[in-house]
Order: sequence, then C-alpha cells, then structure tokens
Amino acid sequence: MSTQLTVTVENHLTQPNNGTNEHTTYPHSEQRPSSPCDEPSSPLLKYDTAEGHLLPDVIFSGDQPAMDDSSKVQSPSRSRERQPLLHSTSSRSRQSSVEETNVFHDDPEFTLCVKEGEEAIYSGTNPERIYQGSSGSYFVKNKDGKKIGVFKPKNEEPYAHLNPKWIKWLQKKCCPCCFGRGCLINNQGYLSEAGASLVDQKLQLNVVPKTRVVRLASEAFNYSPIDRAKSKTKQFALKNMKPIGKKFHRIGLPPKIGSFQLFVSGYRDADFYLRKFDAEDLPESTNREFIQQFERLVVLDYIIRNTDRGNDNWLIKYHESEVDDASPEDSNEWSVVKPPTIEVAAIDNGLAFPFKHPDEWRTYPYKWTWLPQAKDPFSQETKDLILPKLSDMNFVEDLSSSLREMFAEDKHFEPGKFEKQMSVMRGQILNLCQAFKDNKSPLQLVQMPLITVEKNKEPTTSERVKHHMDNFTQRFQKRAPFFSCC
Repeated sequence: MSTQLTVTVENHLTQPNNGTNEHTTYPHSEQRPSSPCDEPSSPLLKYDTAEGHLLPDVIFSGDQPAMDDSSKVQSPSRSRERQPLLHSTSSRSRQSSVEETNVFHDDPEFTLCVKEGEEAIYSGTNPERIYQGSSGSYFVKNKDGKKIGVFKPKNEEPYAHLNPKWIKWLQKKCCPCCFGRGCLINNQGYLSEAGASLVDQKLQLNVVPKTRVVRLASEAFNYSPIDRAKSKTKQFALKNMKPIGKKFHRIGLPPKIGSFQLFVSGYRDADFYLRKFDAEDLPESTNREFIQQFERLVVLDYIIRNTDRGNDNWLIKYHESEVDDASPEDSNEWSVVKPPTIEVAAIDNGLAFPFKHPDEWRTYPYKWTWLPQAKDPFSQETKDLILPKLSDMNFVEDLSSSLREMFAEDKHFEPGKFEKQMSVMRGQILNLCQAFKDNKSPLQLVQMPLITVEKNKEPTTSERVKHHMDNFTQRFQKRAPFFSCC
C-alpha cells in the first residue's frame, strides 16, 4: 500500500502588523483609491513557525487516490505564478504612489479642491501669481477660472533661491547683515502655514482657512532654466522618439512642495473695516461677536508666536443686516431686522514657530495690540473654549506630536531645532493660561515676561510615578532686541 502525501492549503493571507501607520491629511467620507494590494490573495501554504523553521503543515492520508498524469496539467493561474513579479510590482508601486499624491483620506472635501486645481492646470488654466508680498505665491483656479486656493511653494519663499520677487534679492545683496529673521528657520514657511491651521483645528478657533502641504507643478511657477530645458527635452523625445520617451519617469516639470490654503471669498483687509468701525458704532451683538473672533486671532498668534501680523494680513467679512420677514402675511407684526455678522480669517502665517524669542535687532510686535479691543480682558467665552484644553499637559504634548509629524516631512528637518520651537510654544501657552486666570487683556498678555519650557533629556526625579512638570524646565529670556518698536 502506498501512502499519499497531501498538503493543506490556506485560502487567506494573514499579514503581520509591522506597526507602520500612514498618516494622510488641509472637512467626510471618501473611499480609498484602488490599490494593487486590494486584489484577492492567491492560495498560500500554511507554515508553522513555532520552532523557527519554515516547514509546511502536512497530513498523511492513505485513503486518497493516486493522481494520474491528466491532473498534473498546470492551470493558467499556476502558470502565472511562475512568471517573474519584479516588473509588475514596480509598475504597480509607481502607479499607487502617483494615485496617493495630494490625497487626504480624512478630508475628502479638501482633496477634491486640490484635484480641481490639478485638473485645471492639466487643461491649461494655470495659477495666477500674486504680486503682493515678498515671496512667490499663486492663486489656484478651477476649470471655470474661479479662485479656489492659494499655493505657496517652498523654494519660492522670501529667502529661497527661486523667489521671483526682486525685493529680497536686493536686500540679500545690499544688506546681508539684516537678511532673514534670526529667530526663524529659513524656507520653512509652508510648514508654518500648515502648522497654524493644525493649531486652529485642535483648539477649535475656526479663524484659519484650511491649509495642507501638497505638491503641484505648473508652467506659471518659477523654475530654473535647467528644469525647463529638461522638461522640453523629454517632451521632444516622447513626441519624436517614443521608445525612448516612454522610459522617462516624469515628462513635465517637477512638482513643487508647498502649502495650499483654501481661498476665502467676500473678505477684505482688516484695516479697511477697522477704520469703518471707528467711524460707526457696531450693534451690541455684532460687537460682541467681533470681540470673540478677535480674541481667537490673538490666541492663535500668541501660541505660534507669529512675527508678521499686521492689519493687512488678517481679513474681515462683514455681512450687512438683513430683513427677516418670518411672520405670516395676515399678522400685524413688523418685520424683524437681523443684526450684521462678522467673520475673521487669519492668513499669512508663514513667519511663525520661531526656535527662540526675538533677541537681535527687532521685536516683531503684534500690530493688533494697538487696537482698542486689545485693552479689554479676555471674555469668558474665550476662556471656556481655550483654558480647559491648554491646561491639560497631555493635550499640549499631543499637539506637539502632531506638529512634529507634519514638520518631519521636510527633508531638512532637524529634531533639535524643532524641540526648540516647541519650547517657545510651551512657554507661550503657559503665559496664556496664566493671563486667563489673572483676567488679563491681550495687551497685558504680550507684556508678560518671555519664557521657554524645555523638555529635559534625563528625568529629574527617581520615583516611578512622575508628574509632567518634573520633565520640563522653565527659562526666562534675559536678552532683549535692539529695537523695541518694530
């Protein structure tokens, strides 16, 4: 009697959890794009690794009939298994990486907005350069020519090598000693824009338009002559020498990494409405709403230590009063007039998150401290919204971790510099919480001593259970800038 050897086959594949979490982010449900990993897995042998050996589980059975030669014919699926997988795997991974560009699974509306801008660029509607400011920034439009976002590439920032504005180039050539801001990390403005939006979302301030880090390519952007020459050469090869042109990984211009901020319509510079409010008194309900919005702007700027907040880079949207005829036609009641409403938008947050407090030439003060609204103590509504969150050290450390994950996307990320940035932010949060408890005003807040809260590398106590404050050290800044008015 012959003994037949039968191998058990598993119809499912169990992949071990390697602990890798991909984070994608910039308001809803969207299905994940199709991926080669979604294909049904083929039958695999079940291995027993308990002894550390890759041996298949087998079952000896003498009741199985012997196989004849006809059963040895390979099926099409088995023949495909013998084919090499290197080429298909690389092409699939490349396709998957292209599909995942600018896709934020937790924010499908923002993803859709970015995709509309990409489709417009492909169809010939290029972004429009913004001529205000000292860096290269662009209005991104959809196919209909409507502005949907503001894109600020990293290599076109005020101190980057491809900045199309000549003002900073002239400053660098004529006055290099005053070039840049000594408290900021150069060419990190796009991360500062996205980081300000993250802080705004965590604290539920709702004053910063949604901002994310994306990658876009367009003829309207400022590229080096070499990049443009490469792009034209590849396009010529693809058109006239297709076998060679098809081997290029990318045909067009290289995409630029930068911040993409949703465009807000109906807003004007705050300076315009502030002058108007000085001449006309606002209704009580509208003035209370404006104070709450203004205080949220103050909280944001102080936490991220914005070094460039003037009345020309935050916006106000003023909704005129409306007549609400809600009563029935046969009633004798008069129509009700709705009071005006106000919304505030904090834009231009690229010069924030310093790694130290300004201590060289300039102070970079907050221009809103000169407004009359800054002299009144913070409202109770603002305290109830902010203080419970910032008083929780776990919340602050979670915020720092989220910022680190975002800032680490930059290829020039330095963990030491980032920790200094977070030390400044923790000091600002500590001062803000104390100002809330002491019932201080925004003007009194900025007059408080500047401190940094540094995380200790080694624990200061030997107990097994330690408090959060045991791992941090407070330091007061002693050096003051040369000019205190600018």
